[in-house]
Amino acid sequence: MHEVVVYSRVGCHLCDVVKETLARLQGSADFTWREVDIDGDEELRQKYNEEVPVVLIDGRKAFKYRMDESQFLRALAGRR
Repeated sequence: MHEVVVYSRVGCHLCDVVKETLARLQGSADFTWREVDIDGDEELRQKYNEEVPVVLIDGRKAFKYRMDESQFLRALAGRR
């Protein structure tokens, strides 16, 4: 099973879109996901401030700013 992490922040519309996409796909693909608010950690805020949302798949950056369903499913398939 793949681990997906979304680095985001409150009030980020693009973050909301990515999280909605992941929630919609969760039952149809082999992954779990969690969200990390970058504003709760100074190091993460410095690292990702201008890039949110940032999506990591199995610890590797896969997307920033935008992600659609087909791109995500292709990225998952490529990490097998």
